[in-house]
Amino acid sequence: MSETPLTATAADPRADGSATPPPLLEVRGVTKSFGHGRRRLTALDGVDVRVERGETLGLVGESGCGKSTLARVVLGLERPDSGTVRFDGTDPFTLKGKELPAWRRRVQMVFQDPFASLNARMSAADLIGEPWRTHRDIVPTAPARERRVRELLSLVGLRESDAHRYPNEFSGGQRQRIGIARALALDPDLIVCDEPVSALDLSVQAQVLNVLSELRERLGVSYVFISHDLSVVRHVSDRVTVMYLGKVIEHGPTEDVFDRPLHPYTAALMSAAPTLDVSGRERDEEIQLRGEIPSPYDIPSGCRFRTRCWKSEARCAEVAPPVVVRDGTADTGQEPHEGLCHFPLGTGPMEA
Repeated sequence: MSETPLTATAADPRADGSATPPPLLEVRGVTKSFGHGRRRLTALDGVDVRVERGETLGLVGESGCGKSTLARVVLGLERPDSGTVRFDGTDPFTLKGKELPAWRRRVQMVFQDPFASLNARMSAADLIGEPWRTHRDIVPTAPARERRVRELLSLVGLRESDAHRYPNEFSGGQRQRIGIARALALDPDLIVCDEPVSALDLSVQAQVLNVLSELRERLGVSYVFISHDLSVVRHVSDRVTVMYLGKVIEHGPTEDVFDRPLHPYTAALMSAAPTLDVSGRERDEEIQLRGEIPSPYDIPSGCRFRTRCWKSEARCAEVAPPVVVRDGTADTGQEPHEGLCHFPLGTGPMEA
């Protein structure tokens, strides 16, 4: 029996009863597999994700849980086996001709490694302006391109004179700023950030995160923020989605997910995150998960986390876990906090 997918329904109906605008990004029931027969790997299994305009969605989970595959589907680089992807109400996989490149400019990416993602033979101006070689109508003339490069450099906190320098002349944080400027060159609505600060020193991480936050406030751009660093995710995200073995197992408002996790796996992730607490308060004991992550070629029956869960019982292997809702619902206008679990953590108003 397959697990019930978490819903991705907007939770803010208008008081006057009028239709709400579609989310900027809505992924529903998306599955994606690789290989055939016994070597078939299910990377995504009924994934639901929603991103509103001007919002940052944090995406967390262990390596191999499907975060990067989901990012590739959102970017249109991988076609899902089933399910739907809607960007501003339109399915990008149905677009053809001029409509497809017009959509691609609306979704851009910031890569993990600022050293590998920039061509060492190109100047900062050439790197930032490279998208305009494909999308020529955005900045059609050479003088306009030069002005726009200077504007983008200033926007990400670099000097205009940096335009003619090469990647080896920049620090890691400065290189990542160039990557951000390149992503902004096409005026996108959504930027997928795949571990954008993991290769940077801690102080530089804070600077780059501040740049991303300022750009969101100034430009209204939305982010899908993928990271293993939970403190970073908590700092930048409005909502958090937790994945495990290709499945969304919990999502909700950031503070709710971090402070009152529903799913045992989420609680284990939070307990393992290092903290710097000088208050002298005793910290909760770290949750030690048993066993190893199951093979994605042989996903456990029922709840896929049951082989590592300390709350597992017989029915966890026999029946797919239900959707558990805490607090908000779409009917009340509050953002719901949902998880997939037979034995959810915490207390308070819940319903299955």
